[in-house]
Amino acid sequence: MVLTITDNARLQIEEMMKEEDQENVRLRFGVKGGGCSGLSYSLGFDYSVNEDVDLTEEINGVPVIISKQDIPVINGTTIDFKQNMMGGGFTIDNPNAIVSCGCGSSFKAKEREGSPENC
Repeated sequence: MVLTITDNARLQIEEMMKEEDQENVRLRFGVKGGGCSGLSYSLGFDYSVNEDVDLTEEINGVPVIISKQDIPVINGTTIDFKQNMMGGGFTIDNPNAIVSCGCGSSFKAKEREGSPENC
């Protein structure tokens, strides 16, 4: 499986999807160039799929879109949602990340290093 979504993350995503109030809303997960380690995660909602470049799956009940070109970089990744006294947020555990930024929002992967920027 390319991606795992924990039950905590699924519950949070479902709540956020209700707020979108549109049909065919899907979670889009991938990576983009940028961040101090070279790549950063992209997590948001999307309403359209490009069959030529996107993979669509239902993961733990969540409809997900992943760009096929990102699969080598995110294969095996787990998305979780953690709550603490300061609030909550999504966490991403990517076994392909060989270096992660101190701020936690960017990483470097062996497959696609990207170009580092300042953190």
